Amino acid sequence: MKEIYIERQEEILRIAIKENNKLKECFIEEENSGPVPGEIYKGVVKNIVPAIKCAFIDIGHNKDCYMYLDEKFHNTKIKKGDELIVEVLKEAIDKKGAKVTSAFGIPGTYCVVVNMNKNISFSKKINNKDFEALVERSLIKPKDIGVMIRTNAAQVDINTLNDEVEALYEIYKNLIKRSEYSRNPILLFSNAGALNRTLRDILDKNTFKIVLNNESDFEYTRKNTQTRSDIDVKVELHNESRMLFDYYGIEKELLSLRNHRIILKCGGNIVIDKTEAMYVIDINSGKNIKSRSLQKTAQTTNIEAASEIARQIRLRNLSGIIIIDFIDTDDPDVRKSILSVLRDGFGDDKNKTVVYPFTELNLVQIARRRRGKSIYEFIEEPCTVCGGKSSRVKLAYMQFLIRNEIFKINSEQVLLDIYIEIGEVYKKDIMDNVLEFARQIGAIENKIYVNFIPHLDKFKVESLIFANQIRNLQTYKIYG
Repeated sequence: MKEIYIERQEEILRIAIKENNKLKECFIEEENSGPVPGEIYKGVVKNIVPAIKCAFIDIGHNKDCYMYLDEKFHNTKIKKGDELIVEVLKEAIDKKGAKVTSAFGIPGTYCVVVNMNKNISFSKKINNKDFEALVERSLIKPKDIGVMIRTNAAQVDINTLNDEVEALYEIYKNLIKRSEYSRNPILLFSNAGALNRTLRDILDKNTFKIVLNNESDFEYTRKNTQTRSDIDVKVELHNESRMLFDYYGIEKELLSLRNHRIILKCGGNIVIDKTEAMYVIDINSGKNIKSRSLQKTAQTTNIEAASEIARQIRLRNLSGIIIIDFIDTDDPDVRKSILSVLRDGFGDDKNKTVVYPFTELNLVQIARRRRGKSIYEFIEEPCTVCGGKSSRVKLAYMQFLIRNEIFKINSEQVLLDIYIEIGEVYKKDIMDNVLEFARQIGAIENKIYVNFIPHLDKFKVESLIFANQIRNLQTYKIYG
């Protein structure tokens, strides 16, 4: 069974999905971080580069977006200055703008209204010919749009589908009208945030509980779930003094994702590394020495590793090219089993993922569509002390965790003096702007004592109560 935990704090929204009490996926969304996948804009073509078959489009953000020109999207005839409607496919990365497409769609829970064709199409996961025939006969579809039927549409009746198509078509018509009346780039459709995507794409009949810490999100989610006949889910508001992710132990699990080595139950391990071009995953038998047969050891380690790799890729939101180096095995049946376990792990993945057969070098290649940032991009940053040769937990994320800890202590006692232990790698950044550090950890009214400790990966926060404690720590005082 599935549980969904949704925590909103100031400008950040975090969503964790657990299945059978095991963390399966995590989505993090920052407000004001630029165009979000799924948003639809009116844009203006600023430049066309024929050599790379690409158009650059202004949608009203700092960076122009880019769009590939392709006959199947009917966009090869556009020219500089043209106005068009585009949907964001990928968010901006570093200096590269967001990727957009002229083939846009308005997604619902059971259907998607699309502009590129006028047909009724079905999810590849629907294998019910009777259901498809019923939809073809009975769906009321406007003539100027296409409709794609999603997988979970098979769980509801045709009237529910018709009602949703009607509602989505109204959004579509209003979107077109707004585009026609606007002279400048403008956001036309924004029902694409992580909360909406989760309720639309992740929430299903296997979900039994949703826990939220924000009252507005709670009311929105409760109303959303009450209108659906295919689910029976309990929606709870988290009222504890401790933050939601901390209370349910999710925070520690997220931080553990910085570890590149994952130990398997059989005694083996997998190691995940990132290069400029791809992610590389290596499997080692490690302490798996229970079997006397080398082939049996390789088989058990590879099978368990395949299952865990699929989980880790989804949990860390890895995308692009992923290469897996399994322990050598020539048995075609074992290879088939490994691929089957890998593909099953991506069975309900909303990101398009392709698992390719073994190569001659015993490697497996995976191509996974990018949607959102990887967990590393939210948690890690280059270390400023060693010139970016290694990484550290982002100072902003560390401040976020310290603020949560201070909030928790503050809810139990009056907090005046705060003692913090943190890694020495943060000393320069903190001391260069102490006031900003105090503001970010929510301690602008407090006295702050910081002990910068070499090679410390974690942090510690204490309330200073006794006078002798405060006297002994005067050398660490940085603020207040």
